[in-house]
Amino acid sequence: MTQHYFDKAYAARDTKVIRSLYDEWASSYDDDITAQGYATPERAAVTLAEFLDDKDLPIFDIGCGTGLSGVALKHVGFTTIDGGDVSAAMLVEARKKGIYRNLLELEVDAPLPFAPGAYDAISAIGVIGPGAAPISLFDTLMHGLGRGGKLLFSLNEKALEDRGALGMIHEWTDCGAAILLHAEEGAHLPGINMKSTVYLIEKN
Repeated sequence: MTQHYFDKAYAARDTKVIRSLYDEWASSYDDDITAQGYATPERAAVTLAEFLDDKDLPIFDIGCGTGLSGVALKHVGFTTIDGGDVSAAMLVEARKKGIYRNLLELEVDAPLPFAPGAYDAISAIGVIGPGAAPISLFDTLMHGLGRGGKLLFSLNEKALEDRGALGMIHEWTDCGAAILLHAEEGAHLPGINMKSTVYLIEKN
């Protein structure tokens, strides 16, 4: 990964700056991140496949970027994947992969572009944390699920430095509003020795 983009991504907090950064990075993003051994999408997709038997059920891949998460989901057998991202340039790259049924450009802080329960699972791979979406997105996504719906997401080491990242999970699971089905740390970007934890939560 180009160090310039890596440093700017993790330092960015303003949503307009983040969108501009990913628009600029889009054309080289896949090459840059793959060169670092980007492992989280595959780990996450395998996890969802273990808990969701019907691979034709619709999934919304929020923060899909150039579509690497969609590729991973498709590879393990999921057939009906829609995606959305705030970066129009990233969506151009995602569309080229031919993975998604629909792709939507999302507005920052806008409501989800679908009714609660419209998707059996929502994936947010590498979406919550520094340089991406705020922790508050977790609540938004949970409210976007129906009963039995599953939220697949990852938090890298930088995201987990914020104690609120784990607090958001406990707010749902401690009261029984959701069940934590899976949490496993593993490789994220081996090239820079960074790990991530993949989580799967089911809404009650």
